[in-house]
Amino acid sequence: MRPWAFAAPCLLILCASASAFAADRLGTASDYAVLGAMGVSNTGITTIHGDVGVYPGSSITDAGEIILTGAFHQTDADAQQAQIDAALGYVALAVPQALAIDLSGVDLGTLGVLNPGIYSFASSAQLTGALTLDFGANPLGEFIFQIGSTLTTASGSSISVLNGGATSGIFWQVGSSATLGTSTLFAGNILADQSITLTTGAKILCGRAIALNGAVTMDGNTVSADCAGDGALGSGRSDFGSRGYAGIEGTAVPEPAAWALMISGFGLSGVALRRRRVLAQA
Repeated sequence: MRPWAFAAPCLLILCASASAFAADRLGTASDYAVLGAMGVSNTGITTIHGDVGVYPGSSITDAGEIILTGAFHQTDADAQQAQIDAALGYVALAVPQALAIDLSGVDLGTLGVLNPGIYSFASSAQLTGALTLDFGANPLGEFIFQIGSTLTTASGSSISVLNGGATSGIFWQVGSSATLGTSTLFAGNILADQSITLTTGAKILCGRAIALNGAVTMDGNTVSADCAGDGALGSGRSDFGSRGYAGIEGTAVPEPAAWALMISGFGLSGVALRRRRVLAQA
């Protein structure tokens, strides 16, 4: 059974309390720059700011070639909780929205500039060239990309982010797998149902690579889950204090009665949600 399958009963709570949960998409998974399910594979020198984890698999290959600001978590309780939280985030992000803008069949590289909003693709999404995500219209808003199957970027493609704030969020909900082409400069949090492949020289500044069922494969990459201070890894790029566009600052917290409803009515899913709220406030 897929790790996020248990999260389906939470949809009612997530939808009914969208305003309360909108700013906390990742829970404890926000600590991770790279999180795989069946494994994390690396070739060459890769630089990562944030934790690296795997669950339920246990393999992190060539870990000695990873320059890490953070910790490794191999099949431990922390990685397990991060996968639970990421799965809950994925389910919430995938909920169809009436106001979503349908970009099916459109190459993101042809759009120039996008404003905060929800953008959907019935199947695959492609980025060829440059895309700018401008928070100017809503510095505390979110970009949510709902992608039915694959996300692929061409070699040398790039994403620039402008005018963000502390609660700015960028999320790529990918229905199958994501592949970032050679030397791609990416931004935002990729949550893929299956696998994520970062080809030679691809960078995620700032954001995360989270695979819910497959592996994360890297090849001389750079991934930073927080671009504050040295988190920018010498790139000069900023995430405006949003911790890798996770949008977790200033989160609203449900009242205790809401926790009781979650726990009594939704079992493990409610407990997982409660834990992610508490940890987010720590």
